Amino acid sequence: MWAQEIVAGRPAWRHTPSGVVFRAVPGGSFRMGLSDAELAAVRAIERADGADDDLEPFFAGADQARPVREVRLEPFLIARHPLTVAQVRHWLPEYEDSFAASDSSTARLGDDDLDDLLRMLPFRLPSEAEWEYAARAGTATLNFRGDDRPDEDQVLDDFADEQRNSTTENTFGLTATGSANEICADVWIPHFKDAPVDARPRTGDGPRVVRGGAGDLSPWQGCNEWLLLLSATRYEFHDFTAVRPVAPVPAGQGHAEHRSET
Repeated sequence: MWAQEIVAGRPAWRHTPSGVVFRAVPGGSFRMGLSDAELAAVRAIERADGADDDLEPFFAGADQARPVREVRLEPFLIARHPLTVAQVRHWLPEYEDSFAASDSSTARLGDDDLDDLLRMLPFRLPSEAEWEYAARAGTATLNFRGDDRPDEDQVLDDFADEQRNSTTENTFGLTATGSANEICADVWIPHFKDAPVDARPRTGDGPRVVRGGAGDLSPWQGCNEWLLLLSATRYEFHDFTAVRPVAPVPAGQGHAEHRSET
């Protein structure tokens, strides 16, 4: 079921029935959430852009991704990029996607298709702690590239050529993090108070947490869509979402522990 290979110059695990490529993420700990330093970095971008109040809605909702807390994770596999239309059709042969330009584009699923896929998928959704840890890939900055304003070159949608887009991968070998809105296992709660410190998802009734989404607003219209590329940006699920599944590391394939920057 699993095959080890090299994809875009890095080791990868391929789920052979579906073709989904996974990267192995080492266990470790990190500081999850929107930190004071990151808020200051956004303010610095705001001043550099010459916009005095464009980002006030972002700062008004910043507590949704606070307080920052230490989270510890075990190793896991996570898909290199969100599932494509072709990959979703492995489990849902009748799946149609009016948003997708081709079968190699990111699949964006509505409620019914999402429920059907999750019933069929032999994987699980990431907890949002796993998603942010994987997206940060050892960094403590606005996104994995640093504290500068993220560029549209990080917005990726088509994955026909697996060897492409290696320059947009983070240290863990993931690409397109923050591009499509990606659903997590957690139920939406607008802060991290009393959240588990071991990366378990918060469960219950209600909409799930979504991360990313900058690519869903492409072409950008100058409305601060880049904020959706930030590692800590989070909101509740509405309408359509992409899926980046998670799986256990195959037996006997442990990985070294990783410690994020502080």
